[in-house]
Amino acid sequence: MLASGGRAVAQTGTPQDPGATGQASGAGDRADSSAGQEDYGDIIVTAQKREENLQDVPIAITAIGTERLEELQVDDFEDYTRFVPSISIQTSGPGFSNVYFRGVASGENANHSASLPSVGTYLDEQPITTITGALDIHVYDIARVEALAGPQGTLYGASSQAGTVRIITNKPDTSGFYGEADVELNSVAHGDIGYTGEAFLNMPLSSNIAARVVGWYRRDAGYIDNIPGSLTFASSGITFDNAGLVEEDYNDVDTYGARAALKIDLDDEWTILPQVMGQKQVAHGSFAQEAGLGELQTMQFNPERSNDRWIQAALTVEGKIGSFDMTYAGSYLKRRVDSETDYVDYAYFYDALAGYGSYFYDNDGNLVNPNQYIQAIDRYTKQSHELRFASDGDKPVRFIGGLFYQRQRHNIEQNYIIDDIADSLTVPGTESNIWLTKQIRVDRDYAVFGELTADMTKKLSVTLGSRIYRYKNSLVGFFGFSSGYSSRTGVAACFAPAEVAGSPCTNLDKTTSDTDFIHRLNATYKISPDALVYATVSRGFRPGGINRRTGPGFGPYQADFIDNYELGFKTSWLRNRMRFNAAIYQLDWTDIQLSFLGENGLTVIRNAGNARIRGGEFDFYFRPVSGLTFSAGAAYNDAKSTSDFCLFANSQEDCSIPGPAGEANEVLAPAGTRLPITSKFKANALARYEFPIGTFDGHFQAALVHEGRRTSDLRLVERAITGAMPSYTTLDLSTGVKSERWSFELFAKNLFDSRGITNKSIQCVEVICGDPDGVTAVGGKIYSFVIQPRTIGARFGVKF
Repeated sequence: MLASGGRAVAQTGTPQDPGATGQASGAGDRADSSAGQEDYGDIIVTAQKREENLQDVPIAITAIGTERLEELQVDDFEDYTRFVPSISIQTSGPGFSNVYFRGVASGENANHSASLPSVGTYLDEQPITTITGALDIHVYDIARVEALAGPQGTLYGASSQAGTVRIITNKPDTSGFYGEADVELNSVAHGDIGYTGEAFLNMPLSSNIAARVVGWYRRDAGYIDNIPGSLTFASSGITFDNAGLVEEDYNDVDTYGARAALKIDLDDEWTILPQVMGQKQVAHGSFAQEAGLGELQTMQFNPERSNDRWIQAALTVEGKIGSFDMTYAGSYLKRRVDSETDYVDYAYFYDALAGYGSYFYDNDGNLVNPNQYIQAIDRYTKQSHELRFASDGDKPVRFIGGLFYQRQRHNIEQNYIIDDIADSLTVPGTESNIWLTKQIRVDRDYAVFGELTADMTKKLSVTLGSRIYRYKNSLVGFFGFSSGYSSRTGVAACFAPAEVAGSPCTNLDKTTSDTDFIHRLNATYKISPDALVYATVSRGFRPGGINRRTGPGFGPYQADFIDNYELGFKTSWLRNRMRFNAAIYQLDWTDIQLSFLGENGLTVIRNAGNARIRGGEFDFYFRPVSGLTFSAGAAYNDAKSTSDFCLFANSQEDCSIPGPAGEANEVLAPAGTRLPITSKFKANALARYEFPIGTFDGHFQAALVHEGRRTSDLRLVERAITGAMPSYTTLDLSTGVKSERWSFELFAKNLFDSRGITNKSIQCVEVICGDPDGVTAVGGKIYSFVIQPRTIGARFGVKF
């Protein structure tokens, strides 16, 4: 079903209109006004690896196309997730976002050695989800964004436990030379000025070869102020301030990149599509407001920034072998993120509450400022290959099957620095590290998949599908202190010479693997050409992985699974002028991978318990008269644990059973606890009116998005410290005019300047840095990541 405001329409139009070349052009898009048609077109998607009318696809899917993406002022990852009610997002800034479908979230911290994301993200046919999250792709000249809710809505490609997001680019076109250029200027309330420039060019090179080139530059204005302040460390009495870092609107972002694609039609049956895309995104400052200060204020004592740059080369080959369509999709992605992070909270609170500052001294034995900061370099490489065969989609029995392989490698380097500490305290090979993480993580996935659909009658179809998978994940390298600081961890725990370049020795070398299968069963009944009902039973999984710690209770964590039971219907009325789709579902989530910060701030992952999610989604679209459209979508999720979550999990799910080393167990969250991150209710509504103004077409649009109250953590103690994320509502307005060549628009996003919160975080263990007992002078340091304040702007475009 469609789970966002509106619908996607394949339009008719000239080659000069890239949004009207036969792709799905967008949820709520209008048919080309010059066509004068009463039937408003088909919705064409490729979520099931065939071109299909979305209303005939018996899975929960949203499609937001080129024109609607532009109308909704969608620029990035966070923008389009607002208009998909089944999606929740947790973000700590550009390039550091995680997305969740249907409440499948346990509050994991997305650490580099923790669980893989539960949602897969694709660029065209190629997966682009790196180990800690998806790429934050600038959205321009995109054919559509498809969001598939539910586990293994498709069995193909990379595994997706809870859902899949697919970003489909506009492809080169041999029909003519055309292009477009757009510029935008905007002003952020309480902040600075932002602007965007972007353009694309489509160039036929011959009758069977075409190229398409896209480029963009975007500056997002800052709106968080880093205000002056000072800290005094209890152990030494050392006081220092942040005078050199005080700045208004200091969280600005610069993003620029390009995409180039070539389409070669070898003959009527074979096409080759190579593509290269790259982007650089430099973000400064923090994107969170700090508890105890004013709105949009923080007090940071060390530089904070990230430099995220990546490039992906992809190749898609499509053709026919006999009566089968063959598709090969391969890609190679290289990504590097250099970041600096303030970590003074860890130093301050552990000193105030436990006197840790007395452990940090220079070569002369004098205490030094225990202020900490992190300098990190994350290097990713990812290659994926899929070979897929599909039989004729018009036959009564249809088959899709193939092979998939991907390998992700993450070179992790994190330097936790305290300036001027003694050589004996410094991790060997570093300048002033109190802690070093230098590891190589490799995640490998192999799969054989197949799906068979048979038309039992003219109205009833049944689909049986399965995926046999194998994963093998490893983590090797070093983490910890010098032997002069700790006699148990870090260098003191090394058992072999350095295997990872840049580390002093090796104290970590673990591998985990497993082989299993998942399934998908579906029955679809076509009541009429405009209405169907479907029932689906499917299973999704997330691979297991490695805990860095050694000893009892810190072994590899296993895969977790989701079993999905879903009923839905899709209907079209009045020759597609009205559509109403809905689904209800139950998801049983077993062996949940729960991650949390343990001793020394190290992430620990355990298969800690089970949960059940019951919910429903609907989507409504109505075009009563020419030029006027209404749409609405909503999702309700009742997501709760069904067993006690224990600190040390056991097969009896009994928290009274001691831990593996005899430790006292603890109930982190009793059965019936609400799952975090996802609200019970999320909805959007949109109204758009289009009217002629002389030789121009004018429009007025209003888009409303509501996000309900969310909890920040599954664990009750930590949840009470960090607090909930309140509900919020945003209203976007836009008005403008356009002709066949020119367009101009004024817009206001978040008109009422809502302070919606998308994430909450603390730099160290909540019971320390959250200061629940109020024993420190500064109180708890809790950070709330807020949505962008009211933004008013103008956009001008020209087609040629």
